[in-house]
Amino acid sequence: MLRLLPSISALLQSPEGLQLSAEFGRPLATRALRQVVAEARAALRQGASCPSPSELLSAARRWLAATLQPSLRPVINATGVIINTNLGRAPLSAAALQAIQTVAHGYANLEYDLEAGERGSRSVHAAALLRELTGAEAALVVNNNAAAVLLSLSTLAAGREVIISRGQLVEIGGGFRVPDVMRQSGCLLVEVGTTNRTRLSDYAAAISERTALLLAVHPSNFRLTGFVESTPIGDLVRLAHDHGLLVMEDLGSGCLLPSERYGLAHEPMPQESLAAGVDVVCFSGDKLLGGPQAGIILGRAALLERIARHPLMRALRVDKLTLAALEATLRHYQRGEAEEAIPIWRMIALPLARLQERAEHWARTLRAQGFAASVRSGESTIGGGSLPGETLPTALLALEEGEVPCSLEELARRLRARPVPIVGRILRDALLLDPRTVLEEQDEELLSGLIACLRGM
Repeated sequence: MLRLLPSISALLQSPEGLQLSAEFGRPLATRALRQVVAEARAALRQGASCPSPSELLSAARRWLAATLQPSLRPVINATGVIINTNLGRAPLSAAALQAIQTVAHGYANLEYDLEAGERGSRSVHAAALLRELTGAEAALVVNNNAAAVLLSLSTLAAGREVIISRGQLVEIGGGFRVPDVMRQSGCLLVEVGTTNRTRLSDYAAAISERTALLLAVHPSNFRLTGFVESTPIGDLVRLAHDHGLLVMEDLGSGCLLPSERYGLAHEPMPQESLAAGVDVVCFSGDKLLGGPQAGIILGRAALLERIARHPLMRALRVDKLTLAALEATLRHYQRGEAEEAIPIWRMIALPLARLQERAEHWARTLRAQGFAASVRSGESTIGGGSLPGETLPTALLALEEGEVPCSLEELARRLRARPVPIVGRILRDALLLDPRTVLEEQDEELLSGLIACLRGM
């Protein structure tokens, strides 16, 4: 039986083999055929029948498709979590994508002053827009918000005390904790107050000759309710400045629009903190700002000049692609078109009637193919460490247990195994898909994927 297996050479010389070499190159085609022939040889020793040359070539094509599939690839987010950290946080606007492609195509004036004809600074490309939009004296961009906090504290407070409320010693994504980031900067952490109540007098009592600054961290991924008290940022600024100290605030999400406009709780905005007198404000670029991953530092020009000169700045700086996407994203705010142009704000602003219409269309399409599907009322969440506990009403496509041809777990697995994976959520007795987080241009891909998976394809 082993002698019946064709040689690799014979397989490569067949019409299908020549086509395989033309598509993938002869080295990869050879590697794939050796792999599937080795698997066939092992199967024969276990009593399996001998595959035909055509079957071996088809298996090689499948092996190549699986092997060459990118590890990082697009996903359809039907979870209803708008800023989904596991799925890449904020999707970029069309203008941001175009800006990346334009800058990546050739050379760019990343660190070249075109007017002076000499070396320039990459910091200038987003700084003017950030100053205009927030009222900051100066702005810097690094690779994420944790880096922004680390760099700022390393510059302004290394070897000195930083006072922070115990209620703000939060854990961020991936198990990383704010106090650990603070200690890495070389500052001395001084905790004041309690988990649920911290008064201005707690900060005042902790100030010493070793104090460098007071740090406020917005609890952007959890909410304390009940018997709680926190110190308003304006009061903290007055206390610090009366003692000749700095105030730094980690806002986390970086919201530039009033979130209450969309029926949500108010999310603190950097322009509010700066107007209150905060010296340095840090936040993320890929949360409620809706841009690429970045850490944005705003504040007083003299302080940011010091931060920009710190040796860590080079280790934490961003590349031309991030700056191009960030500038294009900020232009949307400048033009007053963020709600229409930036995907996360478009999702937040989607009216319930439109979501109901799309979910009903999905259900009708599936029912026309012979599959049971219904529409339920539900809730979308903001996610990504932004507006904790806040939800938006939505309409959900529901595929119920017992009315689909396999278990819900198996259906969810099939959807994730698609060339363009589809990720939903299982809640009790149904697999739920939320149109709020599915880009409208993805509707047909989602429906074809659903139908194929329900048919067991």
